[in-house]
Amino acid sequence: MNKNMSIVGVPMDLGADRRGVDMGPSAIRYAGVVARLEKMGFHIEDRGDIFVTRPHRFTETENHKYLDEVVEANEKLADVVSDIMTAGRFPLVLGGDHSIALGTIAGVAKHVKNLGVIWFDAHGDLNTGETSPSGNIHGMPLAASLGYGHKRLTNIGGFAPKLQPENVVIIGARDLDQGERDLIKRIGIKVFTMHEIDKLGMARVMEEAIAHVSKNTDGVHLSLDLDGLDPHDAPGVGTPVIGGISYREGHVSLEMLADADILCSAEFVEVNPILDRENMTARVAVALMSSVFGDKLL
Repeated sequence: MNKNMSIVGVPMDLGADRRGVDMGPSAIRYAGVVARLEKMGFHIEDRGDIFVTRPHRFTETENHKYLDEVVEANEKLADVVSDIMTAGRFPLVLGGDHSIALGTIAGVAKHVKNLGVIWFDAHGDLNTGETSPSGNIHGMPLAASLGYGHKRLTNIGGFAPKLQPENVVIIGARDLDQGERDLIKRIGIKVFTMHEIDKLGMARVMEEAIAHVSKNTDGVHLSLDLDGLDPHDAPGVGTPVIGGISYREGHVSLEMLADADILCSAEFVEVNPILDRENMTARVAVALMSSVFGDKLL
């Protein structure tokens, strides 16, 4: 794995329309991410945080809350991530709500022609303005990256689509809206729900997921939403869903991903310190990062 790593935070809560998750990057830094990764031999450059405009009043465009501000922040993020890739460094993005995946993936996809994505999440994030029950853009980034949804979201970075459905794997899903189910079936995205994880075991799921996402790709992006874990282990998230991936299952899955050595970028999102207990979820995020970046007990 590339030992030259650049960290960028995105203090975004507009995609979730719930305060607190904008403090996620600070919470993860406070939990010691830089020291942990430097101890593992990484050469860390912290580029600070993307500036996110805070509107003076609530805005909604065609069932997309805060569309202007979300697009603006993600365009900036796409440029920063692209600059990091141009410099030959590994981009690690700290969220912020999951709408920031729009910018991360756009920046990475400028450099990786056939980009694969492993999407750890309780949700599909495959809604569009037509299917979203809430209008919250953090439920739309994977759909938009695949080319579905509002043109201002699909065209972030100046091109679309960024991903092909056969190069995407969702792991840990247990709360899907009807529109998301329909899109999954229509375009054939590989999804390992909690049913498959319980039935097959996490090791088998990861073997299949890694094989699937590596088949015709030039690099893989990890997008990890902390609500993919069970709320018992990661309570500080905005949309918790019981019955999720355990702390240990999370580690073994990321350890296997580290062994596969296929990642070209990563983001960890949806840490909300206001809803957390003693920064527990941010500390879990840092521990998971150590696993996916190759930390070993022996």
